[in-house]
Amino acid sequence: MAKKPDNKTLDKIKTKRWQRQLSVAKAGVTAGTSTAGQMLGTAFLDKKTRQQKNKKILSTQAHYLAAELGKLKGSIVKVGQLMALYGEHVLPEEVTEALRTLEEQTVALSWPAIERALQGRLGDGYDDFIIEQQPIGAASLAQVHKAVHKVSGKTLCLKVQYPGIAEAIDSDINSIVSLLKLMRMVTTTNAFNEWVEEMRYLLHLEVDYQREAQLTQKFYQRLQGDPIFKVPLIYPDYCDATLLVNSFEVGVSVSSIEVARLSQVRRNRLGKAFLKLFIQELFVWGEIQTDPNFGNYRIQIDNSDKGEDHIVLLDFGAVLSYEDSFLTPVKDMLLGAYQGDESRIQQGAIALGIMQAEYPDAVHKDFAALCTLLIEPFVHANRDVPVNVVNDNGEYCWANSRLPRR
Repeated sequence: MAKKPDNKTLDKIKTKRWQRQLSVAKAGVTAGTSTAGQMLGTAFLDKKTRQQKNKKILSTQAHYLAAELGKLKGSIVKVGQLMALYGEHVLPEEVTEALRTLEEQTVALSWPAIERALQGRLGDGYDDFIIEQQPIGAASLAQVHKAVHKVSGKTLCLKVQYPGIAEAIDSDINSIVSLLKLMRMVTTTNAFNEWVEEMRYLLHLEVDYQREAQLTQKFYQRLQGDPIFKVPLIYPDYCDATLLVNSFEVGVSVSSIEVARLSQVRRNRLGKAFLKLFIQELFVWGEIQTDPNFGNYRIQIDNSDKGEDHIVLLDFGAVLSYEDSFLTPVKDMLLGAYQGDESRIQQGAIALGIMQAEYPDAVHKDFAALCTLLIEPFVHANRDVPVNVVNDNGEYCWANSRLPRR
């Protein structure tokens, strides 16, 4: 007897350009019309009550829009996630809050559809696995299924790209940008247009799983034997441009309650490791993971008395390599700020085009002061810092620093 479709899954993803554009347009018109109509009904209320009701209306419709975008999967969802991350200062709070729900997208593609995709991509190799039908993760571009490799008996992960998603990237981005402009959620500027094109470039990289497999292998070799970091082992014989097969690494979310309950010492150890990795990527390897999504990391909690927790690094699709022409001035600015060398900061800023040599000295000094402030956590022991930023143990307190606002 055929299994009834799960109403929490999709049986098919719309991949035709007109289908996706129509769905985005319908969602936008429905949300926009409903919002305008309901807000019109609050026009005769007192100011405070009207503002409260309008906020609630906007939040409801924004969540509806986010849910509809989530059903389309693909780069439309990815763009929504990025807007949630970077839209804090250009979008209403209710809209960014709704778009954040896309970060934990749970609507998966149904097993029959995924099974057909896996059979097509694995060919005879499909019979090498016992695959769990329920995904362990469903994201914007792919979903992940746990499987047992019959030959080795090991538990693996199969990251399956949604069919047709890669071909829809360009039209998806154009559709959601048009929607955001139509609903006056963004203001078109050169900077915005450049950001959109950069995002388009990155998304095309992210759907190339052969590239991601090679990068994962590279980071696996770099971090092999590291006391904190772990990288999944790739099984290249099963990988292709739309399927990634690697070892299953158990772990909990970075933002989980289990991590929050760890001692301050253990959390400090993990935080320092993250910082060390970034510095190593920038100063040694020249290759940086550019996707800030916390879903790219898992914490393996050590239940022994040692408390030697591990960080699992996932998803290397957004790793970018940088030329020395870019890295050298960036390093000059960082090291100049660390060493208190204003001339080195100025040298790096001019090389990057952030500053010009003919700018007044006061401008260069203000910029150097900003760079120095940015690295305050690394040099607080030798610099003047606000009260309460450093605790009795001489440790920098991020929560008290208000550094981004300052």
